[in-house]
Amino acid sequence: MFNPSKDDVRRFFCDTWRKHRDGSVLAPLESVALDWMLKHPEYHGDFDDLDTALARDYEVEDGRTNPFLHMSMHLAIAEQLSIDQPPGVRAVFRQLAARRGDEHAAMHDVMECLGEAVWSAQRAGQALPADEMSARYLDCLKRRASDI
Repeated sequence: MFNPSKDDVRRFFCDTWRKHRDGSVLAPLESVALDWMLKHPEYHGDFDDLDTALARDYEVEDGRTNPFLHMSMHLAIAEQLSIDQPPGVRAVFRQLAARRGDEHAAMHDVMECLGEAVWSAQRAGQALPADEMSARYLDCLKRRASDI
């Protein structure tokens, strides 16, 4: 299993951004990442300077979202949707997107649920069984889809 470090993730996004600016050929995963990066112009400056990106901490108290975490979650969710894992996530996403009328907004709904599931697992201090984690995640998504 691939387990990149914080610096690996930041290098990936900064390198993808540099390739985009230079007009270089992107790998398939970089193309997916760039699509999401382009939808977030508020983060473009964060991708411009690798050294600054590697040195910067994004604390909750700063009141600013970590752009590298945000983009990583977009990629993770895009992968989940592409393979429908956990099973049913794609159907619930389609329902969210239809009700919102905006796939990007629906993606952020999914991101909230994913973040909640990960936070719950971390708070418990142990890994939740995959089926329990999936059930909590899908329940959160279904609640959001029905609340809109």
